[in-house]
Amino acid sequence: MAGSLSNIQSYHVRSNSLPSRPHPITSEVDQHLTRLRSSQTTSSSSSSLICLEINGLQDLHDCVDKMLQLPLIQQALGQDQQNKLVNELLNGSLRILDVSSIAKDSLLQTKECVQGLQSVLRRRRGDEISSEVKKYLTTRKSVKKTIKKALKGSMENKCSSKISEELEMITMLREVEAITFAVFESMLSLISGPKASSKSGWSLVSKLIHSKRIPCEEEDQETYMNEFAKVDAALSNLTSKSDNIICVQNQLKELESSIQDLEEGIECLSRHLIKSRVCLLNIFNN
Repeated sequence: MAGSLSNIQSYHVRSNSLPSRPHPITSEVDQHLTRLRSSQTTSSSSSSLICLEINGLQDLHDCVDKMLQLPLIQQALGQDQQNKLVNELLNGSLRILDVSSIAKDSLLQTKECVQGLQSVLRRRRGDEISSEVKKYLTTRKSVKKTIKKALKGSMENKCSSKISEELEMITMLREVEAITFAVFESMLSLISGPKASSKSGWSLVSKLIHSKRIPCEEEDQETYMNEFAKVDAALSNLTSKSDNIICVQNQLKELESSIQDLEEGIECLSRHLIKSRVCLLNIFNN
């Protein structure tokens, strides 16, 4: 799951602007960073794992919020004359909020389509099914396009300035920014799922109407397909083995539950991100 944004470097530097004995809160930030780096080394992804990482980010940014309230930290950051590094921190916090907004919008659009499909599948009305299937596939295509653009933009805007040994606190904040981007990249990749099939959803609609069985994912794929991928495969991969309509309904229910968990996690995380950005702006503008 570790992607291009998750190549996080570990810095071991000391700063003349900070005390020789680090404040306990900075040590706690380091611990959260270590755990999140470790979770990024796994090669698989699932909504449950991403939720755990989002929870880890919440804990990390909660510590960052507390750290930024310390007078000594505010003094060290406020006295920094490296304007380029300061601007990169502020720009980075803004990009993180932008990516967070894209993730929330993508989840919301997908959830609305999932709920529409659930409704028409319960009624088993062919004309409504055809419309909702087309709507779902079209929305997913749009979501994937937006996510692809967001991931490309995040990669192009990565900070590249070198960090000197005099700027330990900025180094730590840059590491926080990097691991946050890495987790968001993993989440967006999860939401995007596999590349959509070029086949039309109309054949699927015909199967839904005239057969008791509909396309479902291959059993040997189920062990690694996430909830988004399962629904995409069921609605667009017409060459896979079939299963009854309950299969897709269960998949939609599972996907809706996963989306709900992700939405709640991102909403809580966003509050921390906004709070940290406001605090940084106050420090650097004083």
